[in-house]
Amino acid sequence: QVHLVESGGGSVQAGGSLRLSCAVYRTTISQYCMGWFRQAPGKEREEVARIDVNGRATYADSVKGRFTCSKDNAKNTLVRQMDSMKPEDTAMYYCAADRFIWCAGKFDYWGQGTQVTVSS
Repeated sequence: QVHLVESGGGSVQAGGSLRLSCAVYRTTISQYCMGWFRQAPGKEREEVARIDVNGRATYADSVKGRFTCSKDNAKNTLVRQMDSMKPEDTAMYYCAADRFIWCAGKFDYWGQGTQVTVSS
């Protein structure tokens, strides 16, 4: 069973940066498509990005140019960098692993989530 443990997050002022990590246990991150999601209070969950087994990432328009994600295969960790942050980025952030090696959008495994708050 894939186990994901998130760290990072917290509070930052608009324009600032935060870095999130998602450690992967009981398997190898290089074998999985990983997803990055967020959910703000009263809103539906939004996919922020996904990164395939080759390390290619795609991003939602709302974060393109500001957020990046990468796999640190040596540490078996998904690294997520958020720059030029906006108050509308305030949400609970999650990492997830797809059940398939390709990015099928079937994210069966989830981290516990970490809160990010951006003040204006």
